[in-house]
Amino acid sequence: MRRKTPEELRSHRWFGVDDIRAFGHRSRLLQTGLSEADFRGKPVIGIINTWSDLSICHAHFRTRAEEVKRGVWQAGGFPVELPAHPVTEQYQKPSSMLYRNLLAMEAEELARSHPCDGLVLLGGCDKTPPALVMGALSAGLPCIFVPAGPMLSGNWHGKKLGSGSDVWKYHAELRAGTISQAQWKDMETGIARSFGTCMTAGTAATMMLAVEALGLALPGASSIPAADSAHPRMATACGRRIVEMVWEDETPARILSQGSIDNAVTATMAFGGSTNAIPHLIAMARRGGFQLDLERFDAISRRVPLIANLRPNGDTFLMEDFFYAGGARAFMARLAPYLDLTARTVTGATLGENLEGAEIYNEEIIRPLDRPLQSEGGVAILRGSLAPRGAVIKTSASDPRLLTHTGPAVVFENYNDMNARLDDPALEVTADSVLVLRQAGPQGGPGMPEWGMMPIPKKLLQQGVRDMVRLSDARMSGTSYGTCVLHVAPESHVGGPLALVRTGDLIRLDVPNRSLDLLVEPAELERRRAAWVAPTPRYARGWTALHLQHVRQADEGCDFDFLEHGPLTPEPEIH
Repeated sequence: MRRKTPEELRSHRWFGVDDIRAFGHRSRLLQTGLSEADFRGKPVIGIINTWSDLSICHAHFRTRAEEVKRGVWQAGGFPVELPAHPVTEQYQKPSSMLYRNLLAMEAEELARSHPCDGLVLLGGCDKTPPALVMGALSAGLPCIFVPAGPMLSGNWHGKKLGSGSDVWKYHAELRAGTISQAQWKDMETGIARSFGTCMTAGTAATMMLAVEALGLALPGASSIPAADSAHPRMATACGRRIVEMVWEDETPARILSQGSIDNAVTATMAFGGSTNAIPHLIAMARRGGFQLDLERFDAISRRVPLIANLRPNGDTFLMEDFFYAGGARAFMARLAPYLDLTARTVTGATLGENLEGAEIYNEEIIRPLDRPLQSEGGVAILRGSLAPRGAVIKTSASDPRLLTHTGPAVVFENYNDMNARLDDPALEVTADSVLVLRQAGPQGGPGMPEWGMMPIPKKLLQQGVRDMVRLSDARMSGTSYGTCVLHVAPESHVGGPLALVRTGDLIRLDVPNRSLDLLVEPAELERRRAAWVAPTPRYARGWTALHLQHVRQADEGCDFDFLEHGPLTPEPEIH
């Protein structure tokens, strides 16, 4: 493989020429105490760091960035740290998804506008892996992903706790009156015990695994716990490797293929991963110039067994256990018959070569192919009169008896309406009802918040009900469980059929036949459609206004229409 010369480095235009601009660029680095030998003629590696005081999942990224720098220096590169929007899952409102595309734009422009030859992407919390990858793919520079890693397993009074999953579980028990407020409060100190992402098989774990399966992370990197000593070693190895990738010109365009995209989907389905991965992977694929639609997810899910026995699909094991069982390499090695092993990766080797020698140490966690957790992947795609462009359900986290169900709708106009009426003793609702939430999609939320795991009404909880069919244009946390139909497209805010549902209408869910229908006569639906009035726009300026003007629907990945495809933006002129 031909290697670049120093004069062919992108950063040479900033530092290597003899003009007034390069004089200024060099003198400013000398101002910091560096010498010209530190940076001239060396690959400049931009470390895009999503650390912040409110991004608890990324609390260790201050030190991980330094560990990446160590690897860059070791390999003869010049590291520069570039802080980026952290997209904080826990604290950012109204929805972190509202800001995924902002981080994607920022990552792309940080890379393009600065003298970067390659990128190291530090992310892990739900929206940061897809956003960073989307931006990096559009920038077109060699890149490698450093996953934040899961936090340590939770513990409360000797019971293993999973972040998110046990929040929903025990909050339902609190509302049902089976645990006390004091017990609920006591759990706060045990459910999140270290830095790192959620340690269930939620969105963060799913997306880190998907990026590794895509070929953009080092083998096994996605499953290393954040607090494990292997994690900083992995970060340093990424720093070393990206320097070589720059010299070899290993850009995403040379690494990724349609097989890479299918590998990411396949790993997600076999993992029982988050439904949030669907719009993220569609957006990532389109940024790379590849085709991916809802039908492809359903086709792969039908043929791939779910083999990761992790919460919320299983009832015991967490990501720390998954790592000890062999982690991502062992998981994908077991999944090898369903993967494109010829797909290239950031190591310079194929996926198949990266998986050679991987061992499984606990077959209850990484199941044999003939003894899966369920025979199909964790997700099904639905279509019908209520979702003409598709909807999503996580079958692996649903009550099997509800996967074929017909019941009357109980409609909530928005989240505030649901919050106000859900626990009203006078609410006409039974276990057979279908809870319907509107105004929770990409535009209606705005940003498609994680409201899809609607709580069970209190009076039903007290009767022992723990699951029922719930339907919305929202997303739900990957740590959640329940028979929740999500991502209904088109969303209610733009006049999709969900906007026409009325309380009492019968809704039929038939997952085996992949259908979702509103059992109302077409003529009546036309009358309702004629009377429907589009909501008044709530935002006239700023980022949210831009989001509403350009965001795609869930089945298209929720990217912006002006970002999802098109030729690369030209290199900046330096004057």
